[in-house]
Amino acid sequence: MSLAEKGKKQIEWARMHMPVLRIIADEFSREKPLKGIRIAAVLHVTKETAVLVETLLAGGAEVWLAASNPLSTQDDVAAALASEGVHVYAWRGETEEEYFNAIKTIASAEPQIVIDDGGDLHAYLHSTAQEIAKKVFGGTEETTTGVHRLKAMERQGILKYPVIAVNNALTKFMFDNRYGTGQSTIDGILRATNILIAGKIVVVAGYGWVGRGIAWRARGMGARVIVTEVDPIRALEAVMDGFEVMRMDEVAGIGDVFITATGNINVITKVHFEKMKDGAILANAGHFDVEVSVKDLESMAISKREIRDCVTEYVLPNGKRLYLLGRGRLVNLVCAEGHSSEVMDMSFANQALAARYIVENRGVLERKVYNVPLEIDRRVAELKLRSMGIEIDVLTDEQRKYLESWI
Repeated sequence: MSLAEKGKKQIEWARMHMPVLRIIADEFSREKPLKGIRIAAVLHVTKETAVLVETLLAGGAEVWLAASNPLSTQDDVAAALASEGVHVYAWRGETEEEYFNAIKTIASAEPQIVIDDGGDLHAYLHSTAQEIAKKVFGGTEETTTGVHRLKAMERQGILKYPVIAVNNALTKFMFDNRYGTGQSTIDGILRATNILIAGKIVVVAGYGWVGRGIAWRARGMGARVIVTEVDPIRALEAVMDGFEVMRMDEVAGIGDVFITATGNINVITKVHFEKMKDGAILANAGHFDVEVSVKDLESMAISKREIRDCVTEYVLPNGKRLYLLGRGRLVNLVCAEGHSSEVMDMSFANQALAARYIVENRGVLERKVYNVPLEIDRRVAELKLRSMGIEIDVLTDEQRKYLESWI
């Protein structure tokens, strides 16, 4: 708790750069749309998350919070939230057992709304705590990975409550995934290594919205970027965007820095490690620590040491050294501070408004995965533009009539 004062200053800094959430918090404070609602949230416990939690509290909610990554919690922020009456079960450096026990603990609060980042809370409720899940009004999901898991539940007919896929909001994935992850991934790599990006061959695995953002930012800093893909349309897009596209087998012996952004398992494995240059750097920007095969690295290495904070050196039998950042977990959160406040302003505005939408539509929504309603998406964009001092044109009646006519 001695860290709380430092954490409050961090939250103040984030709040200053999150004007949309400030507007929503003021609105929630007046209207109390979440009065009496218990919310269990599994999120990266950062200063930006704290501003979302404050917004939910302003709306009248009781919040139980656990981390969505064992290494992403900012302890000073966790302490500050705990000092404000939030039930916080998160600290940096949790073991796997502690991580899942924290999720179990917040689920035991029997929440009416669940907010998740990655799907572990949703999965726990559907596998181990089904009686609690039956009482949930609805939930939200922040990530592509989590939405995939929920869609699988929906297909199997086991989803027990409606879920709003906040990740699928245009004002989330087009900005958070692309600009947020693009910048914060490079930030994490630089904080961990202090290497010069210019001139390096950077391999980006995956050209979804996250991969696009990383590739563009790396190129902007002077890197020679090569993309790997399994989807022909995305691969073609990468080519048309001016990037080289190769198979991982081909590029393994060429790259200086490898960044995974696929959401899949075993993207870089033993066969690739064996081909890599001495000194190659490995980083992951996907949600779970499964894209770079840490298991293969551990089994191959003849020695291992922490050479810098956040950098593990593995020496292979052939004498080559490979450097894994952040233990293969999210490099932007483990080695840096995650997304900037400005981009999380939009993502978390969607979360707050989705929570209110769930309460207002309790009993109406089916047990399905829904996209964020367009009116919420557009409102977030309008508020963001207003906060930036930007005005846009409005259709005239004549223009609207023209667009709606077939003649």
